Amino acid sequence: MICLFNKNNEVINPIISQRSLIIRQACVVCSLLLCFLLANTNTALAAKESSDLLKQPVTEIKVSLGNAANELKFEPNNLELTTGKRYLLRLNNPSQLKHYFTAKDFADGIWTQKVEAGKVEIKGAIHELELKPGAEAEWVFVALKPGKYGLRCPIPGHTEAGMTGEIVVSP
Repeated sequence: MICLFNKNNEVINPIISQRSLIIRQACVVCSLLLCFLLANTNTALAAKESSDLLKQPVTEIKVSLGNAANELKFEPNNLELTTGKRYLLRLNNPSQLKHYFTAKDFADGIWTQKVEAGKVEIKGAIHELELKPGAEAEWVFVALKPGKYGLRCPIPGHTEAGMTGEIVVSP
């Protein structure tokens, strides 16, 4: 038998105390169960959302890395995106020079479905794409994090010559 005392050090009825203890334990168990269910609901919703993302149509954006005149620039050099939308970024390099599409902070704020280049499909986190002369690549992703992100070609001299841009992701 459990004896509990009130503020005046008087013994509280043990039967009532045991009931209170059982009720308190039941409340703790219910609270833990509720937390577990809510955590799993969020996981299930996230999984459902990702499968829904695969069903939505893609918005296609074309970007050239350089041009036939070998100018060091992205065309266009400003991209405007919206969070939650699925995009197909078609990259091509019409120049005679190798170029990179580098936007690390942007890449950290997206979910990449896949990158296709030639007959190769790549899945997972992508931070930078290298396109050799005449190469093409497709990057399918969903923008998740709003913000302004820098875009550049990190080959020595290319950034300094103006091969930069900005990617703006709106909520």
